[in-house]
Amino acid sequence: MKKSIIALILIPLLFLTVLPASGTAAKEERIWQDESIYYLLIDRYSNRDNSNDYDVDVRNPERFHGGDFKGIIDRLDHIEDLGFTTIALSPVFANGKDGYHGYWVEDFYETEEQFGSIDEFKKLVKEAHERDIKVMIDFPINHVGTSHPWVNDPDKAEWFIDKEPIETEDNMNKDWLNGLPALNQDHPEVKEYLIDAANWWIDETNIDGYRIEGVQLASQNFVTEFVSAVKATKKDFYVLGDVWSNDPNEIAQFESTGIDSFADYPSVAAMRDSFKEPDVAMTEALADLETNLDTYKNPYMMARFLDNQDMVRFTRDMIELNQHPGPRWRNALTYLFTVPGIPIVYYASEIAVDGGETPDNRKQMDFRTDKELIEYLGQLSSVREQLPSLTRGTIEVLHEEDGFTVFKREYEEETSVVVINNTSGTKDIILTADQLEANKELRGLLAGDLVKSNPDEEYHIVLDREEAEIYVLTDKAGFNLTYGITLLAVLFAFFLFLFLAKRRGMKNNKD
Repeated sequence: MKKSIIALILIPLLFLTVLPASGTAAKEERIWQDESIYYLLIDRYSNRDNSNDYDVDVRNPERFHGGDFKGIIDRLDHIEDLGFTTIALSPVFANGKDGYHGYWVEDFYETEEQFGSIDEFKKLVKEAHERDIKVMIDFPINHVGTSHPWVNDPDKAEWFIDKEPIETEDNMNKDWLNGLPALNQDHPEVKEYLIDAANWWIDETNIDGYRIEGVQLASQNFVTEFVSAVKATKKDFYVLGDVWSNDPNEIAQFESTGIDSFADYPSVAAMRDSFKEPDVAMTEALADLETNLDTYKNPYMMARFLDNQDMVRFTRDMIELNQHPGPRWRNALTYLFTVPGIPIVYYASEIAVDGGETPDNRKQMDFRTDKELIEYLGQLSSVREQLPSLTRGTIEVLHEEDGFTVFKREYEEETSVVVINNTSGTKDIILTADQLEANKELRGLLAGDLVKSNPDEEYHIVLDREEAEIYVLTDKAGFNLTYGITLLAVLFAFFLFLFLAKRRGMKNNKD
């Protein structure tokens, strides 16, 4: 009885409060700059098939730990909950002994047996696609492992450039590119082999993209032909290149190869410095962003990240400063997901895993930890997907002072405002009609904050320490006549019900 009464009251109120926000751009077909990428090392993610643990030692960070394709399939719910639209995987190819990272390739046409079979990999791609998640893999084009059959084949001596054996196994473990046999990509047979193998994987498994490590080490002519070939094999195939330079002339050369997107290494340091502790000005990070906008043909395709498999974990920066990782990661991720570019998040960042130099930065994923940051990341992903202005819009910085940053993104009829208070105190700001259209309201999509313009056509925003909010500018919500009438009708029916019930009770008592 009580539940029915409560429902009668709450249902119309729900209609009154949950109304669609106006002023947002219409939903458009997803393009690559709308994507968000989750990069993971297969071996360190999830072990769900012990039958392929042929040479595993989880106590040794330089050995296989057992992660496999089945493990990723079983964790697709986790990746989907995080809101990522693309999974990027370390190389899947057969590797030499202890090649857990995938870069000591022995055979480009076989999967690493400790990861699983090619049929299992196909199943992974298929099940990801069923969830509308794309799959891309690292494709090594510069080197092979020292145990690759080509290395000791006299007939293939010209397939290599400056082929020198690695001095010690220790060197090999420290850097998976250091001292490895370098391929002569301009040799016709090498070029043909690599391109054929790349196209075979697309045809055979229906993957959606390649990440190319060390584009600066490669032959520009080869990269141009490689990219052209894979794009001809599958429509909208995506190629991401690792480039460490910020020299405009070099960047122009790389862009001429047809690569879609470049990893934004030059911006990482400034972003990490801005968010590893509070009260730090974002001047350098915003300057790097401006440089990207001025330098690249399509800066909205830049792949931006805070750490990866070659770097000390971002969490380590915070710990060394005695900072709590949670607020630091939340604000940094808010920035990463709301500025122009494609966000890439390295696996286990969602649990703020710690890690030093390689291989300490490649620890096993732990799925039994606190979910707070996981939920926040999922919320961020959802907001980014809802607002085209965050992936396609212009950007204008409205305020920046010692970590308190406000910027505006605009796309067609949609305006979003991102406010990040990466300081140790509560901050407020007044945005004027010169900065935002007046007589509207800002609806917060992370914490639900609501800011209406005042009679002076100003928006007064207040944000607690170490918090962030993403607002969308909408029309002011007015009284809805239809729902108002509905509410009155329901309330009338409710009170009529009480009146009749009371009369019936009185009659029964008399009887």
